[in-house]
Amino acid sequence: MSKERLDLLRFSWVRSSIVLGLLVVLVCGILLILFEWFDFGTTSWSLNMKSFVVRYGMAGIFVATFLAGTLIPLGSPALVAVVAFYGMPKILLVFVATAGFTLGMMTNYGLARYLGRPYVLKRIGAKKLEDISNLWDSWGWPLYVGFGLIPVLPVELLALVCGLLRRRLETFFALTFLPRLILFTILVYLGEQAGMWIGVL
Repeated sequence: MSKERLDLLRFSWVRSSIVLGLLVVLVCGILLILFEWFDFGTTSWSLNMKSFVVRYGMAGIFVATFLAGTLIPLGSPALVAVVAFYGMPKILLVFVATAGFTLGMMTNYGLARYLGRPYVLKRIGAKKLEDISNLWDSWGWPLYVGFGLIPVLPVELLALVCGLLRRRLETFFALTFLPRLILFTILVYLGEQAGMWIGVL
């Protein structure tokens, strides 16, 4: 396999996803330092936000992760970390977020499988479909798992290709669910640790 075929950074949509992800990490890091510095955890705004998250967080996370799995860029990994920051039950949060995202991805898969190429072209365009198809031809399922484990990479696009290529549904389901289960577990832990450090929990 040539170096050119392995170079994901040659695709502008991959580069822009990585840059956006790095910016989000940088902004979150700065905010955490400021929150700790100004004792954010004891402010009335923070307490009100915690009350809101505890009341509506699970339903909100399910809807947000479902929509994120269907190509609507809601930043579900960041939302999961924020909800964990405010003390949602960890195990339930991980499974609700993973289930929502997996159902969203299954929706993408099903629509692409049954509506075919015209639907996929309308959603992502001919150039991006060609790029993703070439990546799939070179890497296949390992590419899908890698995109699923890295929150800034658009795994949702690969779900459309999997549906279009009629890949096995059982494999698609397992390789959607397990990487996101791992990712959301890590993010929930990090969000909880940040909440404890700031004094929200």
